[in-house]
Amino acid sequence: MSAILSVNNIEVIYKDVILVLKGMSLAVNEGNIVTILGNNGAGKTTTLKAISGILKTENGEVTDGTIEFYGERIDTKPAESIVRMGIFQVMEGRRVVEDMTVEENLFAGAHTQKNRANRKMDIQMVYEYFPALVPRKKILAGYISGGEQQMLVVGRAMMSRPKLLLLDEPSMGLSPLLVSEIFKIIKKINEEQQTSILLVEQNARLALSIASHGYVMENGRVVLDDTVEKLLENEDVKEFYLGFSEVGVKKSYRDVKHYKRRKRWLT
Repeated sequence: MSAILSVNNIEVIYKDVILVLKGMSLAVNEGNIVTILGNNGAGKTTTLKAISGILKTENGEVTDGTIEFYGERIDTKPAESIVRMGIFQVMEGRRVVEDMTVEENLFAGAHTQKNRANRKMDIQMVYEYFPALVPRKKILAGYISGGEQQMLVVGRAMMSRPKLLLLDEPSMGLSPLLVSEIFKIIKKINEEQQTSILLVEQNARLALSIASHGYVMENGRVVLDDTVEKLLENEDVKEFYLGFSEVGVKKSYRDVKHYKRRKRWLT
C-alpha cells in the first residue's frame, strides 16, 4: 500500500523561538488507522496541526522538512485549502458551536460540498453511525452531553467526506462505556467508508486495538515506530503505555523516575 500522507523530517517553531518538533516523520497508508502515542508535551497535537494547517493560526510554522498528501506538498498551504483536499482535523475538547443546533453543526461540516443532494445523503449516513444524535438534532449543541458532543464533532467531520481524518484525543473526559462505543464507530467508519485515520490518543490500549501501525513520540521526535503487533510485544510500550512491567505487575509510567533516562527507545 502506498502512503497518502508523508511527514518528512519536519521542524516546527512557535512564535519564532520555541522548537516543538525536531525532525518528525511519519506515514499513513491509504485505508489504514495509524496512532501516535506519547506523554503530554511530546508534540502529538502539534503534529496534527502542522498537517491540517491550523498551526499557522497559532503563530506556529513548519521551518524545515515537508508534508505531502497524495504526493502534493501541503505544508505551505492554508488550512482551508487542506480541508478541501480531503483532510479534516477533529480537535480535542469537543469544539461544537454551542448556539447552533446539532443538525446545523453537522451541515456546517459540509461547507466544502456543493451538491445539496449529497449533503442530505451524508447527514443520513452520520445518523446511521450515531443514532443517539437523531432525537437531539433540533437541540442546541451546547445542551447535549459530552459523549453526544464527541459523536457530533466526528459526524461533522464526516460531512466533509474526508480522505484523511485527524482525531485528537477522542476519549478525553468520557466514561469508559462511551469511549468503547465511539472507538467501535471510528473503526467501523474506517472499514466501511475507507477513511484513513491518524489518531492521537492517551489511552494507548484502545488506540492500539484499532490501529495497524503506531508511532511513539518523545520531546518532539519519533523514538519508536512499528506495526501494532510488534508494539504490543515491546517491553517498554507494555511498561510505560499499557501499564505492565516485564513481570506482569501493573505500573504507571508516571511513577517510574528512570523513564526519561531510558535509552532503549533510541536503539
